Amino acid sequence: MHEVVVAALVREGRVLLVHRSPNRRAYPGVWDLPGGHIETGETELAALTREMHEELGVQIATGSAIHLCRLDAGRGGEFVRLSAWLVGEWEGTPTNVAPEEHDEIRWFRPEELPPVAHELLGAAIVEAMRGART
Repeated sequence: MHEVVVAALVREGRVLLVHRSPNRRAYPGVWDLPGGHIETGETELAALTREMHEELGVQIATGSAIHLCRLDAGRGGEFVRLSAWLVGEWEGTPTNVAPEEHDEIRWFRPEELPPVAHELLGAAIVEAMRGART
């Protein structure tokens, strides 16, 4: 089973999503949270920090990371354990520094959120964002 970590970067009531390139093997052409595989010996937060730097060019404040959910997903015999984190603080401006992985990045309000690769993850993002506003 592959272990993957993703981040919901949230600012001013909006979350940053990446659009997976259509040539990606897994979940091509869909919106998703940025992230990637946890490498051997890495903690989830270390992987999250590395992935956000590699994909978005930002340095997250790990103290602002709140665990959102964990889910197991898979199709075609490949299974993934996905761990999602809500991140409210980072340094730098998120930009698409991994164009081979994503063809677009965009901010969305909860009511504008497009379908994401994992439906349960989308529901958790919306619930967390609505809870943060109350």
